[in-house]
Amino acid sequence: MAPFIAGVLNNPQHGITGALICRQDIYLQLLEGPADAIGKLYEGILADNRHMDVTLLNRAEVDDRMFPDWAMLHDPAHSWHWSPDEVNAGAIGNASVQELQNVFRQAGTGATTK
Repeated sequence: MAPFIAGVLNNPQHGITGALICRQDIYLQLLEGPADAIGKLYEGILADNRHMDVTLLNRAEVDDRMFPDWAMLHDPAHSWHWSPDEVNAGAIGNASVQELQNVFRQAGTGATTK
């Protein structure tokens, strides 16, 4: 959980917001902010040996942030659409951008603390 706490503390000063969805077998993270800040953060994630099998599923510029008020929303798997067996069979890698965005939209629904 140390990287999550570091994100909560450090992301605002770099203009980064987002969400982290996690459970025992996988982490799924959405990062929003200036492209250069996201690039540096992503490079740091790749270089950090606490992160394994990091895969970039999508990178896009958007007009509006999904989590503008969150340094890093934490969702402990309440919004998951896939079973562990589906994840092992490649469901996340095969998911469309829309499906992935819907997972994060659901995570943000009802979130009340920042």
